[in-house]
Amino acid sequence: MKCKLTKDKARNTVLYVSLLCISSFMHAQNKFPTEDIEPYYDLSFTKTERDSLLSNLQDYQKSFQDIHRYKLKNSVGMSLVFDPIPAAFTIETHQKDIDWGLATEVKMPENINDIAFYPVYKLAVLLKTKKVTSTQLTKLYLSRIKKYGDTLQCIITVMEDSALKQAKRADDEIANGKYRGPLHGIPYGIKDLLSVEGIETTWGAAPYRGQVLDKTATIIKKLEDAGAVLLGKLTLGALAMGDIWYGGVTKNPWDLKQGSSGSSAGSASSTVAGLVAFAIGTETLGSIVSPSTRCGATGLRPTFGRVSRNGAMALSWSMDKIGPICRSAFDCGIVMNVIRGIDPLDPSTRTAAFNYNSKTDIRKLKVGYLQNLFESTYPTKTNDQKMLEAIKSLGVELIPLDISTELPLSAVRLMLTAEAAAAFDELTRSNRDSLLTDQRKFAWPNTFRAARFIPAVEYINASRIRTELIQEYYEKTKDFDVIVTPSFGGSQLLLTNLTGNPCLVIPNGFNDKGSPTSISLLGKLFGEADLVLFAKKIQDATGWEEKVPPLFKE
Repeated sequence: MKCKLTKDKARNTVLYVSLLCISSFMHAQNKFPTEDIEPYYDLSFTKTERDSLLSNLQDYQKSFQDIHRYKLKNSVGMSLVFDPIPAAFTIETHQKDIDWGLATEVKMPENINDIAFYPVYKLAVLLKTKKVTSTQLTKLYLSRIKKYGDTLQCIITVMEDSALKQAKRADDEIANGKYRGPLHGIPYGIKDLLSVEGIETTWGAAPYRGQVLDKTATIIKKLEDAGAVLLGKLTLGALAMGDIWYGGVTKNPWDLKQGSSGSSAGSASSTVAGLVAFAIGTETLGSIVSPSTRCGATGLRPTFGRVSRNGAMALSWSMDKIGPICRSAFDCGIVMNVIRGIDPLDPSTRTAAFNYNSKTDIRKLKVGYLQNLFESTYPTKTNDQKMLEAIKSLGVELIPLDISTELPLSAVRLMLTAEAAAAFDELTRSNRDSLLTDQRKFAWPNTFRAARFIPAVEYINASRIRTELIQEYYEKTKDFDVIVTPSFGGSQLLLTNLTGNPCLVIPNGFNDKGSPTSISLLGKLFGEADLVLFAKKIQDATGWEEKVPPLFKE
């Protein structure tokens, strides 16, 4: 067979033709036509070199087949663990006593249904002072899930019986003086890529409906130990992409004609609509930032390694992160303090302090802003400029900063694609990827297939460039506690997901179609406490996080 592939056609047809070429090579007696596929891989060999390749590639194929015959579970990670720590960076490990500055009293509303939209920091005071019970809260949220869950298409599994048992236990403990902290008795939901023993974990994807895993994720155990009440499992875009799952499209509570964005689709939608007090989401590349923006939630993407991923679906071992999606930044801090910490079952986790102190003067923080991005033309510029003025009115000096890079940032993104394809290799080779709802060109099925042609050498070299990127970003930003940026400005979202830095996204208004907009705060590695403190002061002064979508007020 003669395979002809020109450089011009390579970008569009290489996958199919390369497969034919390699197949023909494996069956050829005297010819190996790699000259036809070499342009795609940016290679050029002589005939003698091609001839010498034959036996090596045949050996590789045998190794591939041996690997394919071995059934790898998604839960098995890489033996190489990604480390985002740059040279000369020191992790603060000394944990001080946390001063939350919580109110001593919170007034109950005249209509108890209104507390569905109360932030965690207010619900915590109501529970501690016994003005409301966890059982009352749990029943309220469960009733709202039953009323609005189908409308928003944001719920996969309701865990009513176990939730009511957890709520009763919380009430009994609080009544007997055993108070576990601000999350005690607070009802919440989890993205359905986190496993609960004995409960279906679908990953939002049709091929995995009915999957029951034999473990409970570490983060859920931590929340249970803090006394939080798990209401159920929330939707995600299938295999953590977008807002399309096997049951439909999760909706934006502000506009039901829109999807909620994703992939933490149900986590953001249900929180903003008052179906849960807070939710847990995950981010690999925008999956907390994007749905939080679309739905008007406050979301915290933590530092890579801050929160254990044990029991979570793996998409990218070097980029996956788990964090809270809440009604306020203060809520995010309260949740983060519970879920953080080292876990022997996740080798990427680190011991690091979370030293939040409500008495810290934010004017003493060094705050940068990405001036070139804010001065560019983009859809949400007006709201962002107003937010910058609001920050300045708090007495904060904004220092211009440029984090742009000459490194091939977009090329390094192939690490995510390669890891995702490896995580779901069996799905691709079994052809069960055809069961996924979204079959568009950019969706997972085609992306996984294309990633099979990323050479290991290029993955490793991308990782080496990432090492330089981490160090470069650190050198440019090491003096700043907080960096203010448009949420989707330039390449900062990709950049900071690759470096592993935290991001806190907060609502800052609405666009001309009535949909929420946001602005983002970037932090130092393990610097979430400063982000939460800074964002809380902003939210205290602006109040955008208090807005409630009219369709769900009842």
